[in-house]
Amino acid sequence: MKYDIIIVGAGPAGMTAAIYARRANKTALLLEAASYGGQIINAHKIENYPAEPHISGFDFATKMYEQAKELGAEFRFEKVIAIKDNGDTKVVSTPSAEYECGAVIIATGSDKRKLGVAREDELVGRGVSYCAACDGAFFRKKTVAVAGGTRTALEDALYLADIAEKVYLIHRLDKFHGAEADYERLQARDNVEFLLNCEITALNADKKLESINVKSKDGSTQTVEVSGLFVAVGRVPENQNFASVIDLDEKGYAVSGEDCLTKTKGIFVAGDNRVKQVRQLVTAAADGAVAATAAVKYLNS
Repeated sequence: MKYDIIIVGAGPAGMTAAIYARRANKTALLLEAASYGGQIINAHKIENYPAEPHISGFDFATKMYEQAKELGAEFRFEKVIAIKDNGDTKVVSTPSAEYECGAVIIATGSDKRKLGVAREDELVGRGVSYCAACDGAFFRKKTVAVAGGTRTALEDALYLADIAEKVYLIHRLDKFHGAEADYERLQARDNVEFLLNCEITALNADKKLESINVKSKDGSTQTVEVSGLFVAVGRVPENQNFASVIDLDEKGYAVSGEDCLTKTKGIFVAGDNRVKQVRQLVTAAADGAVAATAAVKYLNS
């Protein structure tokens, strides 16, 4: 079967694109390597999306998934490894199949960035985590640390402050990239301690994480005893398999304008994997709508 539009990635951008494609009466296939929802599915609480001031990331993603399914979008959980441009036809490849379509929307989002410290991979699930909402409950009334200065780092620290006995927030700079309101809320918490201008240099463990070594910009070091470390140091765009059909910047983000068009006719990008100023849930959804509308226009031309 040949589809009108294939959407790579079933996060908020991809699922919004599917909704708009189906409302334009185009057949739509979403190919997703993991689970629908993307990184938003791990959010404990969403408070900045219009008309949904208090909703969990899982519930939000599920609503989008059910809406797209109800409209007739098809989902298959397969990882896309290549896209080939044959002019009017595109071929999207997974390890088990090839799918033809008239247009492609790449909405792969981004993956977690690692600290790059020795034993990090070894200790995942044994004290190291990249998702506070997923694993925070395992550290109830224990001491934990959050590494990072992102919006996610602030949100993770707030979430963990309600669960853990103590939370260290460790950031290599003295300013955060998240919302000022979240920073102020953390400052008001008695069980949150900031370690700014610091970086984690070692993870110490026997069978599970026991402590971390922290180095300050002035050269001083300290060992901080923690049971858990939650890493929130940013994301890496997942575009490496598509460099033959889209341009990437020096950080690996897909190059496009606000119209979501790429260098290849019939191939569009949407969401956190493209070059943009604001990466938020609402802008991901907006990208999905723009990309799908452009794809429909391309197919109808």
